[in-house]
Amino acid sequence: MVFLHQQKSSLKRDSSSSSKSTFPVPPSKIPKSVDSEIEKMVSILADAGCTLMYHSGPPCLPSDPNKFRRHLTNLLSHDSSLRSHFLVGFSSYVQSPKNFTRVLSSLSPGRSDSLVRQLLLVPCIQLDLMHMLLEKLPEYFDVNPETHTSLSFEEDVGRLIISQFRWLDFLVDPKSFTEKLMEVLCICPLHLKKEIIGSLPEIIGDQSNNKSVIDSLQQMLSEDSAIIVPVLDSFSNLNLDDELQEQVVTIALSCIRTIDAEHMPYLLRFLLLSATQSNVRRIISHIRQHLKFVGVSNSRASQQNKLKGKSLVDNSEASILDALRSSLRFKNMLCQEILKEIDGLKKPQDHKVIDIWLLVLMYMNGDPLRKSVSKIFKKKVIEDCIHNVMLDQCIHGNKELVQDHFPSFLSLSEYLLACKEQKAREFGIHVYTCLFEEFTDTYSRQEVLGALITHVGSGVSFEVSSALETMALLASEYARELIPLSSHINGILDYLEGYSAQNLHKVYEVFSCLALSARTSAPCYGTSIANELLMVVRKQVSHSELKYKKMGLIGALKIVSYLGDASIVTSTSPSQKSNAEEAVELLKTSLNCCKQLYLPLTLFYDELTAILNSRTLQPEIIEWIVKHVGEFESIYLSDLEGGQLSSKDSFCGIEGELWMNLDGDISPICLNILPLASSSSQSASLQVLHANFLLLSTVERLTNQGSLGGIDALLGCPLHLPSSKCFSVAGWQSLTEKQKQIVTLSLYHAANWIRELLNAFCTQVAGRLECISQTTKQEIIAKLLKRVRNLVVLESLLNYAIKCCPQSLPDVHLHVEKCGSSLLSKPNNMGHMEKKNEHIKTYDSASQDKKRRHKKISKASTISDTNCKLRQPTILDVLRKSGNLTSQGVLTEDALSTVSNSSKFGSVDETSCGSNEPVIVEVSALAKVLETQRFKFRPLLFPCLSILTFSKNQDSCCSDPAAELPLYLYLLRDLHYKLDYFSPPSKLLSPRFFSIPAGFTRMTVEKFLSEVKSVLPYLRKHFDSAVTLLKEGDETCEDHWKVQSAITGNPDIPNLMFSKSSVSSLVIKEVLNCFSKMLNLPEAQKDKSVLSDLLQSFQPIEIPASVISDIQPIPLPGTIDYLYLGAFSFLEGVLNIACSFSFMLASESLLTLESIVISLQKFLDTLEGNGKSTHSKSIEGSLHVLHKRLGTSAQNLLQCKWDNESLENGWKNKGDIVQKILWIYLEHSKSTCDLLHELACSILPQVTLHRTIIEDNHHGFPTLCPATLFVWYRVLHEVNLSILNKLMKEVVHLERCKTAVRPETIQSHLMKMHKCVNVVVSLVSMCRNHEKVTVHGMAVKYGGKFVDFFLKSFDFLQAHFQTHNETIIQLLKELQKATRTIQILCSEAKGLKQTVITSKIPATKRSMERFLFRVKALLHTKSSGCTFWMGNLKHKDLMGQVVSSQAYVDHLSNNVEEDLEGAVHEDQPISPASEH
Repeated sequence: MVFLHQQKSSLKRDSSSSSKSTFPVPPSKIPKSVDSEIEKMVSILADAGCTLMYHSGPPCLPSDPNKFRRHLTNLLSHDSSLRSHFLVGFSSYVQSPKNFTRVLSSLSPGRSDSLVRQLLLVPCIQLDLMHMLLEKLPEYFDVNPETHTSLSFEEDVGRLIISQFRWLDFLVDPKSFTEKLMEVLCICPLHLKKEIIGSLPEIIGDQSNNKSVIDSLQQMLSEDSAIIVPVLDSFSNLNLDDELQEQVVTIALSCIRTIDAEHMPYLLRFLLLSATQSNVRRIISHIRQHLKFVGVSNSRASQQNKLKGKSLVDNSEASILDALRSSLRFKNMLCQEILKEIDGLKKPQDHKVIDIWLLVLMYMNGDPLRKSVSKIFKKKVIEDCIHNVMLDQCIHGNKELVQDHFPSFLSLSEYLLACKEQKAREFGIHVYTCLFEEFTDTYSRQEVLGALITHVGSGVSFEVSSALETMALLASEYARELIPLSSHINGILDYLEGYSAQNLHKVYEVFSCLALSARTSAPCYGTSIANELLMVVRKQVSHSELKYKKMGLIGALKIVSYLGDASIVTSTSPSQKSNAEEAVELLKTSLNCCKQLYLPLTLFYDELTAILNSRTLQPEIIEWIVKHVGEFESIYLSDLEGGQLSSKDSFCGIEGELWMNLDGDISPICLNILPLASSSSQSASLQVLHANFLLLSTVERLTNQGSLGGIDALLGCPLHLPSSKCFSVAGWQSLTEKQKQIVTLSLYHAANWIRELLNAFCTQVAGRLECISQTTKQEIIAKLLKRVRNLVVLESLLNYAIKCCPQSLPDVHLHVEKCGSSLLSKPNNMGHMEKKNEHIKTYDSASQDKKRRHKKISKASTISDTNCKLRQPTILDVLRKSGNLTSQGVLTEDALSTVSNSSKFGSVDETSCGSNEPVIVEVSALAKVLETQRFKFRPLLFPCLSILTFSKNQDSCCSDPAAELPLYLYLLRDLHYKLDYFSPPSKLLSPRFFSIPAGFTRMTVEKFLSEVKSVLPYLRKHFDSAVTLLKEGDETCEDHWKVQSAITGNPDIPNLMFSKSSVSSLVIKEVLNCFSKMLNLPEAQKDKSVLSDLLQSFQPIEIPASVISDIQPIPLPGTIDYLYLGAFSFLEGVLNIACSFSFMLASESLLTLESIVISLQKFLDTLEGNGKSTHSKSIEGSLHVLHKRLGTSAQNLLQCKWDNESLENGWKNKGDIVQKILWIYLEHSKSTCDLLHELACSILPQVTLHRTIIEDNHHGFPTLCPATLFVWYRVLHEVNLSILNKLMKEVVHLERCKTAVRPETIQSHLMKMHKCVNVVVSLVSMCRNHEKVTVHGMAVKYGGKFVDFFLKSFDFLQAHFQTHNETIIQLLKELQKATRTIQILCSEAKGLKQTVITSKIPATKRSMERFLFRVKALLHTKSSGCTFWMGNLKHKDLMGQVVSSQAYVDHLSNNVEEDLEGAVHEDQPISPASEH
């Protein structure tokens, strides 16, 4: 469109004509008669070739409209009076509505060749005619198309008038016309207003200044939001400059909160397509904050879903999603900004439902962004920013909305379920469940099941487990719905070989649910599922290979747990067996198939015990189990006469005796361990003993309302074991290899027997049982304490026996591994139970007392014990021994086991077992050899930890005897194992290591923490006792252990010794370990009550004023930060005490202090993430104080002077702990950079590798000595790299920042870089005085990394070279010293073939070569007068002497180094360094 602001002189109006008038006032000489004016107008048109006919049709226009317009232009522009007559006549003519309609209409429908449009193209009359038409427009406002639905376009005069203005070739005065148009527009009815606004770009054209139009539309939009769609359409098509474009975007953003839902898609599409780099972040932020279209009223959506068809709201929401999706696909910039926006959100409350939809829409748009979307989605799920409630708002009640996006949700759930992180998989499970619940059609549910089957077949253990967990969840809730779809999952039964036992439980749980539901459903579905499952299980149970037998047992007992559940009532047909009958038959089949194999039989008992603990079975099944467990006495027990064996028989040449008789002469029975262990045909029955007893105790507890009174004789009965003479030096050496194995096996089964006794009878005292009197409870507690003492002695002797006679212990439980495990690869046949005691003379006849006892211990009960579900993951200790696991416990275990009398009470080594020297075995020392096979033991269940709350003070000569500490130490170690189980180092261990015995389910961390709260006060009690005893030393109560050991029935073995200082140190260490691990469990951080209880247990009497004086505001007692300060202060005091006794104990205390600081930091991050910043300022102050005090504690530990006794075997094997302490010291200092500079440049060079008679500690750090020099050297390098890397990130950020940088900031960064360079130069230069290859290798490795990091700073150096050229040149010169030394080290390593160094040379050389050319580029680019020369170096050694032999000339020829001090010669040849 052309704007004729300045017409030619021939086309201009006369001065008498005013542009502001509606149309010219006729001069006086023009006749007043209206008819004459009309006739003149008609005459003018006729002369131009237009016939204004008076019949009903439109005027007849000439064939050449251009000629017509030229004629009128020439005629009217030269004669102003004639123009006035024409306008007056035309105005009079159109007063008739009929005539007005005729001149607006066209002869040819669909064409814009009306008379008015032709006249509008005549410049001299255009503006007057436009005003005339606009003033007539209000006359036709009463025509409402909503009430006149049949009104055509030709009959709608208002629309006809507006149509005349569209697409005109030019506008004479666009500003005046626009103003008039806006005036009329304000009073137009809504339908016409929309028509005009939508046509504005076509009417006013491409004029450059549309400010008034935008302002008018904004005002009208604020008054009536119904016109938003045409307004947005106009905004999109108007010619707007950048300022106006920003204005219309702001107008649109302001409408998001007030606009109707049906108009929202148009608004979103306009905003997103209007996005630019400058406003995209603002647009995305407003949309996220104010767009609420799903999840706002799920109840409304649910009601609407019940109606047929789609509602308006549903259509609007679908249109919104479609608008978002199309816009995101059109502009990739939007996707990137949305990802940045969502990724930048830190607080969970800042995330909204729209975020999930945005991620899903971007994921749906294609592959380029799918990876990024998936990663961010997973990150937000793990950070708990996207949670289940938000997903429910997206999916539930919005089936029609989610339908089109179903594949994207399914694909995201597939990705999440395959992640390693537990939270991600849990969210993936929830997505699958929601999709299955919401989409009830067969196709969608088949898709969900198909995706789950794909996961099951992945072979990745955690992915398989999560998929099976999802299927089990669906089967438990929607069994009937899954039955018709069972053909899609039946294939799982064909691939059971690769599943772990945990996953097998889940597989059979799925099919058991389906089979149970199928028994009451239609025959066409139910019979096939149940029959197929039973057929598979029976086939597996009766299979000759044990791996299939194991699968069958798990499946059979899982089916029994569902069929026999008394709480599940099902109706079966008369022709079918009842559920209980089916279950009993399955139990009989399973038992008969595994009687000859000890591991399957153990699994059978454990699984059955787990069922009894978790479900209430029907009476018929309980009756069968009671009958079976009644055989226990005849297999494993024998009678005593007056508490003594009736005969003194030997077994395989080994004398036997009764051990650990707690009931004395009144004990009627004993446990036959030695007789069974010595029998080649019956030894395997001992491996079933423990599982059998666990089942027996469970049945007894069920029948007696939780009481074990019917079998209480087993708690105190003695054990028939080898004579204690076997453990003397002479006695042990006299045994044959086979006898030693029998002795070892007897001790092993005795230890596991006592573990199961503890598991069974701790349930009697851990809870409140009305059927047990207080006196009985106290008797049980006393016996339990004695049994723990028995267990400590047994395991100490067992560890000694295995050291002297190594052997692999048999498994007494089937831990969770794959079915093809080697544990089941070799069958171990057992003899028939009826013939088991033929070799034992005392079994020839049975007394009446025995029959009565048999009846007594055969009772049963119906109460479950839900606490028997935890197993200690003792396989971790195997990894500790092999060096694959690093933790606080690993760092201190060896030294603390012999804290003060290691030479006197140390454990034996293999050479001492065969000598005649007396062997000393310390009962408190860690059973190192035994720990490698700890995973084979029966686990101690959680109720056993209640023993920590018991204390036996009678028969004691002191209030808290030291002789009880070994008991608590044993239980503390077990607690430590359980905590390792809950917080596994995933990067080191595969999931199969965290197994539990078959038949037990894993206790959740939340349940564990809630249960362990009752033990926390007693941890502090034992901790205080250990600290007190450690300060007292070994002067008192030396015989207390022997007295207590004799009371518990332990044999008198002289070489069993007890060290009070050793056990005290170990108790302190274990309590600190357990406290640290519990403190940093993620679940503990979330539960403030657990965290408070844990911290409250380790509070001092009073927090020193020096700790809280610098914190503002001062923390109030009872607040979480006050508790953190108290715990830190208390353990700080323990650290000071430990510094007087043991370096390793002090180190353990320091690491615990660090865990407190880490925990407080996590707690603060959680508060800020949840938006709860009420106390964050006080917590930040507390955290700052703790950081400072932690650094001071680490410094004191490093500067403490340690003697040989407190060091425990010198500095050997203490490198890891020294490294940790040094890291803490550096990280928590006031200025890490300054401290590092001081240590590297002043302290470390004073140490030599040569030992001197007088220890040189003038540098102030006794821990820095030749033995620890390598550790310090490595740590200083690593910290320096860490500081440089952080500094380089800041430098890069400064360069990218567009704002001006203050000169002080630049100078500060250069000074920090200079300090880092000084550190690396000093450390590398130490190689001149230290010849160790290890030092040289670290210098090459870390020196190369330093140069590589330093290269990132060259853009920064180049940008500021002109103003800081001297500082930068000095920086490069200083770094040159290090690179030259590294060059020499590389050359010598190649010549001497030092592979430790040569493997690191290529990467280092590449970094130095890049550094060389970057320096050259910097100095040549900037004209600073600085000179640069590059050439070949002379072959020199580390001392700077020229090597004349040139022995390594082939290597040295390529050693190139830069020199910033020589003169530049531009014509000098530059030799590239090929080996850099």
